[in-house]
Amino acid sequence: MLTLQNISYLHTNRDLLFDKITFTANNQEKIALIGNNGVGKSTLLKIISGELQASDGLLKSDSKPYYVPQIFGQFNHLTIAQALQVEDKLNALQEILNGNVSEENLNVLNDDWTIEDRCNEALQYWQLRNLNLNQKLETLSGGQKTKVFLAGISIHQPELVLLDEPSNHLDISGRELLYNFIKSTSSTLIIVSHDRKLLNLLSSVYELSKYGITVYGGNYDFYAEQKFIENNALSQDIQSKEKALRKAKEKERETLERQNKLDSRGEKKQKKAGVSRIMMNTLRNNAENSTAKTKGVHAEKIGGISKELQELRSSLPDIEQMKFGFDKTDLHKGKILFKATEINHGYEDQLLWKKSLSFQILSGQRMALKGLNGSGKTTLIKIIMGELQPKTGIVYKADSRIIYIDQDYSLIENEISVYEQAQKFNTSGLQEHDIKMKLNKFLFSQNDWNKPCFALSGGEKMRLMLCCLTINNQAPDIIILDEPTNNLDIQNIEILTAAINEYKGTLIVVSHDAIFLDEIHTEDFIELN
Repeated sequence: MLTLQNISYLHTNRDLLFDKITFTANNQEKIALIGNNGVGKSTLLKIISGELQASDGLLKSDSKPYYVPQIFGQFNHLTIAQALQVEDKLNALQEILNGNVSEENLNVLNDDWTIEDRCNEALQYWQLRNLNLNQKLETLSGGQKTKVFLAGISIHQPELVLLDEPSNHLDISGRELLYNFIKSTSSTLIIVSHDRKLLNLLSSVYELSKYGITVYGGNYDFYAEQKFIENNALSQDIQSKEKALRKAKEKERETLERQNKLDSRGEKKQKKAGVSRIMMNTLRNNAENSTAKTKGVHAEKIGGISKELQELRSSLPDIEQMKFGFDKTDLHKGKILFKATEINHGYEDQLLWKKSLSFQILSGQRMALKGLNGSGKTTLIKIIMGELQPKTGIVYKADSRIIYIDQDYSLIENEISVYEQAQKFNTSGLQEHDIKMKLNKFLFSQNDWNKPCFALSGGEKMRLMLCCLTINNQAPDIIILDEPTNNLDIQNIEILTAAINEYKGTLIVVSHDAIFLDEIHTEDFIELN
């Protein structure tokens, strides 16, 4: 069992990331830890794993957690055996098998006579049978590094497993292996992920936000239903508060008009009755004080309702606050933009694809490129964009405007500011205030306009990219998305999905996220092997 009591964490600059996080993970429970980018999901996993120390609070665990991080660059200098923390045991076993049965070697091995077999079986299960345990991690791809650390679960057989975005770099077959592991394991799992297929395999959803942890007793689909109900209720509360605010302002206006009429009528009567000037001034002051008091009462009520309304609106999901406005492409639907006839590519005498490719891309079409890691998806994208000529076959490419958006949003220039980046797409001569209004719509406030783009998160870069596309005076004819959801949280995936569904041009997508492909309505695909 894992218990967290009032866990808080302060950044080194003393900014509070989260405060008084309390929850319990029971044995064999499978938990999804979700939340927007920046709320501290990865930090919380690191605290549970022991990599970071909480600023305050108490953490108790019945067993040592096994932690698979999201980023592996810090391990590049290690061998696979070192990264998996099995090198000493493997060396001790080899020494013993070679006849050096010393007390030191026996203590290091600690009766773990199956360690080598477990390593080989684990690497084989994760499709890493060709790797050597003495191989450096720097020689591996992102997907292979992920699989190495996942293999460590079978080797160490921990009771508590922490996974941070484990499917990020995995191809379809790797993801299926991960899903099968999740379904079959008896370990307690806490998983940070935006992979909704994976999240639906878990029994509980723990949502981390600025308000703390909220527990939903079901998988992701159940959570999404509950959030839909909550957001509907929130929208109704907002509408009710807006109505109350209108009524309060109307009541204030009517009361003040009535008070002014009474005061004016009273003053006329007093003049007619010959009331003295001193008494008239006294009565006028009393009337003004009464009016001021009435104004104060109404202002307090209106201010209270306005504050409540502002708090409710700030609780709205970002996607509800954002407005998209993609211009339509000028191309008529169905026009042939690209045609490939028996094309293939490769280096020296080795061709990339077993079977040459023949296909066409039409205006308005939504197509997915599918294939395992290393199957040549990036190469095909370069051919479609005209950056690379195939080694064999014929291509036709119509004159069209293509925007290529990779998972790192490389079209965003890191060294310039958010406003300067938006201005670079301003081909229609928008005024400065128009650009800043569009930035505001995509949740970039005045505090963000001068921020350098390198300081933006993956989700923020995605939103800035979408904003730039709406600033441009014409939508691209083709948008190519290369693993666009890899660095996004669920909320930003929903924002991207909504934007893409407003785009009416041609869409080509590389993604292992089956739910995302379904939600953006891809109808055709090219399978590479």
